[in-house]
Amino acid sequence: MANSIGVLHPAGHDPVEIADLAASLGYDRFYTGELWGSDSFVELALAAETPIDLGTAVVNVYSRSPATLAQAAATLAARASGDVVLGLGTSTEQAIESIHGQSFDRPVRRLHETAELAGRILRSADPVEYEGETVGAGGVPGFDVDVPVYTAALGAAARRATGRVADGWIPHNIPFDRLDAAFETVAGAARERDRDPAAITVAPYVPAAIDEDPDRAEAALRGHIAYYVGSGEGYRRAVGEVFSKEADAIASAWQAGDRAAARAEVTEEMVRAMGIAGVPAEGREQFRALCERDVVDAPIVVVPRNATELAETTIEALAEVCE
Repeated sequence: MANSIGVLHPAGHDPVEIADLAASLGYDRFYTGELWGSDSFVELALAAETPIDLGTAVVNVYSRSPATLAQAAATLAARASGDVVLGLGTSTEQAIESIHGQSFDRPVRRLHETAELAGRILRSADPVEYEGETVGAGGVPGFDVDVPVYTAALGAAARRATGRVADGWIPHNIPFDRLDAAFETVAGAARERDRDPAAITVAPYVPAAIDEDPDRAEAALRGHIAYYVGSGEGYRRAVGEVFSKEADAIASAWQAGDRAAARAEVTEEMVRAMGIAGVPAEGREQFRALCERDVVDAPIVVVPRNATELAETTIEALAEVCE
């Protein structure tokens, strides 16, 4: 059974209100993500007095330097009521180049080196020297704080990077019944570095929509899956390992601008394989089954951006299921 349950801040909701709700319902951690429009660390700082652990899930490794990421996480840790996790990811080429004006160069290497360097700065009591291929630091003071670094990783190369340098793995859009097999890549890379795979926390995104109308809930998940498969090549490949034809059809329709057709290509089997949707009793049963998987340590409830009106219902329905 999973030992820690988190909630990702749903778009359009006050972060303090959601953090307070999650804490009152028995969730263990409140996470924030970041694309555009709000700052993940600022939102967590607003919730720092809430008696709940905090984390980013995720911030990208291009728009801030490793030292800046470590500084933000350490500052938050000094003020938070609970523990803090720094969750990092590459984001997508479109987001990094169009929003941040950065070249989406060598994303796996950038993720590896940023996670490694930020982790060293956070943990070290001494100045940190690091010369990587994509990032570096010359004598940056360490913070000597206990802030684990998790990485969002889909493909095999990114999963190997996770095994080599990260404290946790955040998979997304990898079908739940393939998490064990996917984690073996993480575990193998960890063993090559004489690291204990059992010490790497597996914290999957769990897209979830709960409503008394099951069709409405499933529609939310179809929109979520279509958005990611259609707008991110890494997501298309990850989903395509199991749902090859469907992923190609979704991506083709999405990129042609036909969002409705893309959503229609998401099958009920895909919804069940990569998310939780339905009436409360059904959703709780699905979530419990996921939490009982040996590989899953700290699932993160994620309400789709296209269904934030279901946020409180979903968070409340899935509370205390996985104790």
